[in-house]
Amino acid sequence: GLIFAGFLYFIFPKINFIGFLIIIFSTFLIDVDHYLYYVYKKKDFSLRNAYKWFIEHKKKLLFLPWKQRNKFYTGFYHFLHGIEILIILFLLGIFISKYFYFILIGFAFHLILDIIHQRTIMDRLDRISLIYDFFKFKRLRFI
Repeated sequence: GLIFAGFLYFIFPKINFIGFLIIIFSTFLIDVDHYLYYVYKKKDFSLRNAYKWFIEHKKKLLFLPWKQRNKFYTGFYHFLHGIEILIILFLLGIFISKYFYFILIGFAFHLILDIIHQRTIMDRLDRISLIYDFFKFKRLRFI
């Protein structure tokens, strides 16, 4: 996120320093939904435990053969990961403040990286649309 935001700041100096910071923070703070899911599921507020729990689950998933991996769905709790959120941020940028555009840029960058990562560990794409994922993956086992 830092490199991406720095590149944008260099190319488009109109972004200003606040926009630069918003882009950086939004590239990783989008994952707060992962943490909230952990808190809900485990009733534990420890960020360290949440990180360990997700790493552990990812290792288990990667250990499975490709066909087995596709029986699991890990994206439903990613309520900030989807085109719907990007549309909302775009509209907030139009009607409320230009700073929502910076959040949109950071979220979009993060989602692009998530899609690339998803394709390397699964034989499908998740997290493109919250609504689409809900209907497509509701029969899969949930992590």
